[in-house]
Amino acid sequence: MSAYLSPPPSSNCATPRALTPRVSPRPTAGGWGAFLRRALHAIETRQQLAEMDARMLKDIGLSRAEALEEAHRAPWDLGRRRP
Repeated sequence: MSAYLSPPPSSNCATPRALTPRVSPRPTAGGWGAFLRRALHAIETRQQLAEMDARMLKDIGLSRAEALEEAHRAPWDLGRRRP
């Protein structure tokens, strides 16, 4: 570790925030790729859901309102909806 990122060993004070090494919260390149693939898949499937007719929606147990609510979610909103 660089001397710029850690306090001197004899220091008894708390580490200043500016000297604390930071870990990037961003995913790695592969992580971004996986996220983008999932987001694109969500866009496609939500569009298909919005285009389903009443018979198809009944077959999968969704109402028109539920289907449209799901279809209008943001692409990055990939978690499950709570009932």
